[in-house]
Amino acid sequence: MPLTSCLRLAALAGIVAGTVATLAQLLFWWLASVPLPDVLYRDTRLAAAMVLPHGIIALDQLFQPPGLLVWVAATAVHFVLSVVYAALFIAMAIRLRIGAAALLPAGMAFGMLLYGINMYGFTSLMPWFFLVRDQITLAAHVVFGLSLGGAVWANTRLKVPLLPI
Repeated sequence: MPLTSCLRLAALAGIVAGTVATLAQLLFWWLASVPLPDVLYRDTRLAAAMVLPHGIIALDQLFQPPGLLVWVAATAVHFVLSVVYAALFIAMAIRLRIGAAALLPAGMAFGMLLYGINMYGFTSLMPWFFLVRDQITLAAHVVFGLSLGGAVWANTRLKVPLLPI
């Protein structure tokens, strides 16, 4: 498959998986009676702090509604990482010759791997992420991986097959 097609698929699959995972996380928070929207404000600020001054995560502001710049920064970080992770997953799936039947379990495993990278690897660089190491964040990463595998699988079914099946 040409590189442009792979990148296009990574963009589409990453955006789909990032959106589904975010909606799942909101649902999981609601089911677990986590205080909304406070935790959403917190996580938005934590993500935005990757590219904005760290003052946005001051304790006195952490659970306050963020401004537009913080929302935009957090959304950009979320979807850029989602697309990059999708590209990595697609490259791995091609390299390892993962067939269509294995895309969902491979996606789930990839989501768990991303949880470890995001919540432990990134924490060495951005220590504030220790705040979101929990079962709901793990579940959201698994949903991301499943959605990613599903989006790639749907592409192999609806278009020219990307992976050896």
